[in-house]
Amino acid sequence: MPGCEMVELNMQVDHIHMIMVIPPKYGVSAVVGQIKQYTASKLRGKFSWLEKVYWNESVVWSPGYFVSTVGLNEKQILAYVRWQTHQDSGQAKLELF
Repeated sequence: MPGCEMVELNMQVDHIHMIMVIPPKYGVSAVVGQIKQYTASKLRGKFSWLEKVYWNESVVWSPGYFVSTVGLNEKQILAYVRWQTHQDSGQAKLELF
């Protein structure tokens, strides 16, 4: 979407942290919906086994998301998103097999 900008991105195994600039003419839900739709399509194209996992449903992402605005504490929020890589990497890993 023209004018939208990804400032920071941190991907974890089961979630993603993003800091974005979204112009007021777009609804946040519309932007998030476009991101989820585009990335789900790309993931299904790259990983054919996703169709088996989701029984041919068109979902990859969970329906929910959290959004907050960045105000005076922008540097603190940027640091938090970057810190998540180190924080989450120390957690116990779930092994299924």
